[in-house]
Amino acid sequence: MLVGTQARAAVLGAFGEPFEIRDVELDALRAHEVLVRIVGAGICHTDLSAAAGAVPIPVPAVLGHEGAGVVEAVGSAVDTVAPGDHVVLSFSACRACRNCREGHPAYCEHFAVRNHSGRRLDGTTTLHVDGAALHGNWFGQSSMATHAVALDVDVVQVANDLPIALLGPLGCGIQTGAGTVLRVLRPRVGASLVIFGAGAVGLGAVLAAAVAECGTVVVVDPLPARRELARSLGATAVLDSAEPDLARRVRAVVGGGADHSIDTVGSDEVLTTAVAVLRSPGSCATLGLRGRHNPVTLDQSALLMGRSVTGVIEGDADPQQFIPELIALWREGRFPFDKLITTFDFDDLPAALDALRAGSVVEPVLTFTHPDERRA
Repeated sequence: MLVGTQARAAVLGAFGEPFEIRDVELDALRAHEVLVRIVGAGICHTDLSAAAGAVPIPVPAVLGHEGAGVVEAVGSAVDTVAPGDHVVLSFSACRACRNCREGHPAYCEHFAVRNHSGRRLDGTTTLHVDGAALHGNWFGQSSMATHAVALDVDVVQVANDLPIALLGPLGCGIQTGAGTVLRVLRPRVGASLVIFGAGAVGLGAVLAAAVAECGTVVVVDPLPARRELARSLGATAVLDSAEPDLARRVRAVVGGGADHSIDTVGSDEVLTTAVAVLRSPGSCATLGLRGRHNPVTLDQSALLMGRSVTGVIEGDADPQQFIPELIALWREGRFPFDKLITTFDFDDLPAALDALRAGSVVEPVLTFTHPDERRA
């Protein structure tokens, strides 16, 4: 791979400005890097937060962290994948620190510099625009582009017969919701679970709750269409988040209190309610990333008698193990994550972003037509 090879990418020039699709240059591959031709890239709410300046990344930058595609080239030291392999990209982890060694790569001690700095560890960038450095490496990939450079440890090989364009969200949003249920909360069969927010993360949790054979699954969301989608995916009850005295209503539905709750929003009000609906003992997982600083206030008395709150990143999952597990469940018909996805052509990026902001789609995925495919 030579410096000067062209790709097309959605470039964020400054916080709060629209993305601009531009020609960019990819840097030469380092020994442990992989060049992936992106076939599909999900757009996550974290991308929107970063574009607004709430999540740290230097600009100009290319975002996107739910990419999937085909390996086009590999660095000299890569022996895990080869050109032609289909891969899903996920967050970057060192695989060597204590947390990584103990099976928690989502809490890698070097997570921030590997995923949010916009640069390689040596300070160089994988991307350039008009000869100047362009920040990439967003969650180890920057996949809102026709091509992405990722480290070999951060790509997950998948079978070539899968619908590769749809698999990207398994690397973040859906992984986060499903992993929170299956890796963190680990509900017993028949347990009750309340999920606040029916976006990709919340609905990923609904799908996982069905796999875990939860007995009662309540989804709270302001949008009727999302509530009905949640019901179709396995929720046993759905409630409007604007309903008066919401906590009391939820507790009534679950028979006095829930075993577990999930907050995908991250606001003071939602987290407080997510704790209030718990039985004693009960556990709440909070997942919503609203920015680098997000103070919340909880009544300490609400945590007594065994209630707990835990924060979760990326479902506390190891993508190398968890993504294949989710795909296996999909093949069995037990994890229909594709029902969450709406595809948009890359050139229709503004429409995809508008739809995500409006809540009219759950998980927009950008699809890419490459020059050789246009000729075909």
